[in-house]
Amino acid sequence: MAALSTIFMISNPQCRITVMPRAVLKNINYKMGVPYELKQGQSRHFHKLPSGLNMEFIFQKGRDRKEEKPQKTPLVFVHGSFHAAWCWAEHWLPFFSQHGFDCYALSLLGQGESDSPAGQVAGSLQTHAADVADFICKEIELPPVLLGHSFGGLIVQYYLAYVGSRELQEKECSHPYLAGGVLVCSVPPSGNSGLVWRYLFSKPIAAFKVTRSLAAKAFQTSLPLCKETFFSAAMEDRLVLRYQKLMTESSSMPLFDLRKLNASLPVPPMKDSSIKILVLGANDDFIVDAEGLRETGRFYGVSPVCIEGVAHDMMLDCSWEKGAQVILSWLTGLDAEQSK
Repeated sequence: MAALSTIFMISNPQCRITVMPRAVLKNINYKMGVPYELKQGQSRHFHKLPSGLNMEFIFQKGRDRKEEKPQKTPLVFVHGSFHAAWCWAEHWLPFFSQHGFDCYALSLLGQGESDSPAGQVAGSLQTHAADVADFICKEIELPPVLLGHSFGGLIVQYYLAYVGSRELQEKECSHPYLAGGVLVCSVPPSGNSGLVWRYLFSKPIAAFKVTRSLAAKAFQTSLPLCKETFFSAAMEDRLVLRYQKLMTESSSMPLFDLRKLNASLPVPPMKDSSIKILVLGANDDFIVDAEGLRETGRFYGVSPVCIEGVAHDMMLDCSWEKGAQVILSWLTGLDAEQSK
């Protein structure tokens, strides 16, 4: 993130962007009542969208990256409902930064410290994916890996459906090319309705708890329910309480209108099957079941990886390193393949 204004070319030669100087914003009017304090090496910035609204992102530069070495693939993280950029900044940004990756964690509109659009909901699959695309087009020099969690994974899937080939990117910059996609405990391509119906018939008590926790937002006031919904049983209550407060403050409006969302699903298949995809799930996931994980894997023609001993919020859970290590191994192979 250069301090001085620079001009660079991304994968689309016609998309020449002037990157203006951005000061690190230390004294802002926080939208979250419990603001997230950044860790060492992290900085908070705001990307201005074509709508004029500002989208928060937290940046952490790859620590061991030296100019004489080839630049590693940038990583762009997209959160799900009731979360924001902070959920990645807690553990995974420092981890991947330490391994040389430039990391960008976004807060979608109406979430975290981002501006809120007019209306009752923050957006749709189309508008959120377009905002992510605008960010990548104007802020990232190389084709990144796009990582999405939960409903953020569904946004990544929609983005993947509209990524053109590298040749197409020479003509347009609507959805810039990606080096890869990582779907973390993602809502499957058909949406969450299948998950709900399976729970209703096979685990009615769990279905009631999930509905109460998420639809009625009871996770915000019940520590045990918040823990059961998002975290492993071994997670310390003090940490659950901290994240519960941050999640409660993260969403000034719902991420989607779920009725309209389900009407627009399933997401279309990818146009470019050469883009590498990693589908990652958690064995103790209380929200996305094993069949949902398998559905996503089948859709992308890959074998999903299910990690033992972690829950839905894999990036915040007490064993967060397990998922991070799997992704790191996959990224290492991806970089090695692209450098050939």
